[in-house]
Order: sequence, then C-alpha cells, then structure tokens
Amino acid sequence: MEKICGLIDAPFTPFHANGDVNYDIIPAYAAMLARNGLKGVFINGSSGEGYMLTEQERMNLAEHWVEAARQVKTTEGEEFKVIVHVGSCCVRNSHALAEHAQSIGAWAVGAMASPFPKINRVEELVNYCAEIASGAPELPFYFYHIPAFNGAFLSMLDFLKAADESGRIPNLAGIKYTFESLYEFNRCRRYKDGKYDMLHGQDETILPCLGMVGATTEAQEAQGAQPVMLGGIGGTTNYNGAVLTGIIDAWRKGDKERARELQNFAQDVIDVICCFRGNIVGGKRIMKLIGYDLGPNRTPFQNMTDAEEALMRQKLEAIDFFNRCNK
Repeated sequence: MEKICGLIDAPFTPFHANGDVNYDIIPAYAAMLARNGLKGVFINGSSGEGYMLTEQERMNLAEHWVEAARQVKTTEGEEFKVIVHVGSCCVRNSHALAEHAQSIGAWAVGAMASPFPKINRVEELVNYCAEIASGAPELPFYFYHIPAFNGAFLSMLDFLKAADESGRIPNLAGIKYTFESLYEFNRCRRYKDGKYDMLHGQDETILPCLGMVGATTEAQEAQGAQPVMLGGIGGTTNYNGAVLTGIIDAWRKGDKERARELQNFAQDVIDVICCFRGNIVGGKRIMKLIGYDLGPNRTPFQNMTDAEEALMRQKLEAIDFFNRCNK
C-alpha cells in the first residue's frame, strides 16, 4: 500500500449559525489547505466533531469532500487525498459508513476506538477494526489511536502484531498515532522493517519525529539515498499548515535551525489555543479570524464568547500569527 508522505489535515466541520452543516464552503476550504502544502484531509474525526454528526451528515460531508478534492491538486501536483473517519459507538454504522466511503471514491478510511463501551483488550480492538475495515476491503484502513478521547490505552505494537499475525484486517495500512509516546511510535514504525504506515498525530512534535524516522534531505537523495519521509495528520494545520509543512521543507533543505524555529512557533500557537479549550473550540474560531467562518461547535462543546475571541486575537497578534498563518 502507498504510504503517506507529508501532512494531512483534520478539517473542522463547517456549520451555519443555526447548526446545519455548511457544505458550500468546502471547495474553498479544500483549495486553501492544498495551497498551504497539505496533502489531503482526514474528515469526520475529532477535529470534525464526527461523533456529533448524524450518519447522513457524515455521508454528505464525505461526498462533498471527495468532490472538492477532485478539483484541487497538492503543491506537487498530486492527488488531494480524502480519508474518511467512520468510527462510531455502533460498529454496524461504522461498517456502513466505510462501504459508503469506498463507493464514492475516498482514498482510505479510518476509525478510532469506540468511547463506549470502552475497549480494554487488544483482541477486542482487532475485532472492532476488522468488522469496520471489511466494509471497505479495497481501501487502506487506518486505526486512529487517540486514547485521551476513548480510554483505549493499549499497546499499539501489540495491536499491529495481533492484526498482522492473524491476518484479520488484510487492508490495514497503519495507525494515525495521536499519543505522547514517541518511543512506542518508533517501535511500531520499525515493526517488520516498516511494514505499516505510522502517521504522526501531534503537531507539537513534528521535528523530533523527523529525526526519529531518519527522514532524508534533498542533498542525501541527490547522492543516491532512498527517500524517507514522515507522514502525519494534524489539526492545527487548518490555520498553521504553512508553518508545519515548512518544518518538513526546512528539514529537507538541511536547514535544521529554520526547522527548529518553525517548530517552536507551532508550539507557541498551540499554547494559545490551549487557553481557549483546545483546537476543536479555539482552533475552529481561529478559522473565522483568517477568513473562513466555520460556525459554532455542537453541544456539548462550549463555544467561545466574543470576549474570548478578542483576547485570543490579541494573543495571536503578540506572536505575529497573522503574518504566518494559512492564506
């Protein structure tokens, strides 16, 4: 299976003021992400408030994103990928969403562990993923490891081994790894000489992961080195993607000081959104500040007030965010 090189964005779901999904903005949203260096989108996940959407809304969003992706190319002229998150508390719904994603031409599907009932054993997780992945047997399937959201603090290396040795998920492509253990991330990446695609899921640690995976520079490749690159899926890429993809670009040019400065700036931005209930709430409001009003968050998220928005703008101006953000 093809491995992802570069960064995929986890877009917010755009809503109108009345709470209905705003599908009309998706083409402009996709074009903005593409011109800022993103390679595609991972829709209906945590940033997209996927669990707060109806099944029909999730399918409609998938259709609109797939259609929008056909109209844009990456900055390298490649296909703009659409990965559809299909996880839910009902595995049959997830299976059906995977079937739908395959039928409309999505590039891949993925699923996080169900938040209820909590998955406590690796075997349970393999069973869960196998049933979902079988709904789209022709597409790559990614497990979305984000235990802070669902309490599935399981060994991902053990998961890969169990799935691999049993053969129960033949289309398993890898893991979207949104957890703090770079040690475990690397153990999974090295399993069977890199058989599975490990997608880094924390924008605040892209640079150390580049060093860990041994990503090649342009100069090394010019001397005959086999290209190696980090793949990742992030949320702050929605508005800070130019900076985050710039970390990878600087690394490839051999400019580690530039890469370090960009990573530090990315952490400054994350420090700001952490003051405003994180990326799903604070980050979504930033989109309004850069010209893409994606509407409110759905209940039970607590939306930002106008006073909070003004304070967040001040904090972002203090770090010169608006001269460096996605345009």
